[in-house]
Amino acid sequence: MKGKYVVVVFVVLAVVGLVALNQTASRETNSENETLSGTISLSGAWALYPMVVQWSQEFQKLYPEVKFDIAAGGAGKGMADALAKVVDLGMVSRDIYEAEIEKGAWWVSVTKDAVVPTINANNPLLPALAKTGVTREEFVDLFITGKVAHWGQLLNQDPGAEVHVFTRSDACGAAKTWAKYLGHSQEDLLGVGVYGDPGVAEAVAQDVAGAGYNNINFAFDPETKAPMQGIAILPIDLNGNGTLDADEAFVDSRDALVAAIATGRYPSPPARDLHLVRNGAPDREVVRVFLQWVLHEGQAFIDGAGYIPLSAERLQTESDKL
Repeated sequence: MKGKYVVVVFVVLAVVGLVALNQTASRETNSENETLSGTISLSGAWALYPMVVQWSQEFQKLYPEVKFDIAAGGAGKGMADALAKVVDLGMVSRDIYEAEIEKGAWWVSVTKDAVVPTINANNPLLPALAKTGVTREEFVDLFITGKVAHWGQLLNQDPGAEVHVFTRSDACGAAKTWAKYLGHSQEDLLGVGVYGDPGVAEAVAQDVAGAGYNNINFAFDPETKAPMQGIAILPIDLNGNGTLDADEAFVDSRDALVAAIATGRYPSPPARDLHLVRNGAPDREVVRVFLQWVLHEGQAFIDGAGYIPLSAERLQTESDKL
């Protein structure tokens, strides 16, 4: 009987020890979370803004003493602010230029999204265009050369209503990426300049003859995952055969488009990586911890937010920069 009591006592003591160890570890973790504090400031790309806002909210659940100051304003502003050390991190939705690297640009790529061409949802030719799609060459004539000045020209019909093109007035990744897909630069894009992603979406939604382009998270409703009220996504006839084939028909829902981007069916550009940029590697612990969290635990929130994760190998490469 004594042997049994010894075993029971030993087991009880072991369990108590494990509980105490877990409680100690929990206190140490909580203590670490409580000691990490400070404000992280970010500015820049509208494309990355919704994702960064969600990341900041999730990060604050773990580190309640960390505050965030986040402002959208276009990738150009994000890069300029980062290089001038006005903010801790610039949100940039385009390639990093060699001249910016020479000025000290340091960055990690954190996720991926895309730019999509938009049209007013009440355009009478939308049903026909949804069946044929629009080729890259036709988009060039719509946004660059101006040869397509009336909607009927895309369908070899009577000219019909004049196309009202809207573009971005701010230096931004969306415009640069869309122009790059068309083989040009942002300065070559035609149209009435409108500030910001929400501005272009609203302009197209209010003009039945309107056409523009948006980052996917400003073209699709985050709740319904259908296109925003008043706009539709112009499908791209990727193979140029004059018909929207089954493997090209993925613009009616955000989930279908995200899947097409992830599998490479939607071209890159206008799909592209998104970055967080600094002038030099981060020298503040709170910024380093946040970036490591984004590249690891933060990736769990990407799918639900309408973005596309980078590969595990790519994420490791980005994490190694820290």
